[in-house]
Amino acid sequence: MMADSLHLTAADGMVFPAYVARPDGPPRGGIVVLQEIFGVNAHIRAVADGYAAQGYLAIAPSTFHRVQTGVELGYTPEDVAAGVKLKAAVEGLPAPGVLQDVQAAVNAAAEAGAVGVVGYCWGGLLAWRAACLLSGIRAAVPYYGGGMTTPAEVARQPLCPVLAHFGDQDHAIPLDGVQAFQAAHAGVRVEMYSAQHGFNCDHRAAFNATAAALARERTLAFFAQHLQA
Repeated sequence: MMADSLHLTAADGMVFPAYVARPDGPPRGGIVVLQEIFGVNAHIRAVADGYAAQGYLAIAPSTFHRVQTGVELGYTPEDVAAGVKLKAAVEGLPAPGVLQDVQAAVNAAAEAGAVGVVGYCWGGLLAWRAACLLSGIRAAVPYYGGGMTTPAEVARQPLCPVLAHFGDQDHAIPLDGVQAFQAAHAGVRVEMYSAQHGFNCDHRAAFNATAAALARERTLAFFAQHLQA
């Protein structure tokens, strides 16, 4: 596996960085990895590396770049507060905002073949929006997408297969919201875990190794199914 960075250009001309992990052999497809509210930090780079180790070209775009460059936060309360502010700033951009950066990453990943998108926390929300609004995506996997279960997001319709992971102890995403999302989207595969928000991240206290391993196994199988067709 080889890792480096590159600069992508969005439709409006914005140039922004992305972390890239390349597999050792010919890629079996591309995966766009969408960050949490903590930037393209060590955890997100490790996630991208993990997909590269499975044979995918993995690209993790900096989705904070439009409001602040070089963001790489940890998981302290101060980091959380900083990340929440940055997310709010990006969410406040005029449409299409950061989605054009996600589209640029999808376009770049397409050099490897069919493209899937996976996102965590805020990135999970962006992965859901990408599945509903962007082109060239064969499958999307949001992990505990904060805000995905609000009425405005539930009203969207995905253009590709979606597998959504949620924790049943997630204080940020109420269970009734997940149930409403599930009821509105019979075609979306929803998986619940006995875990908290952020259960996939081994840098956080909420890390749940059992849930993370099962979600990863399901995610890899989902991508194998939809990207190899």
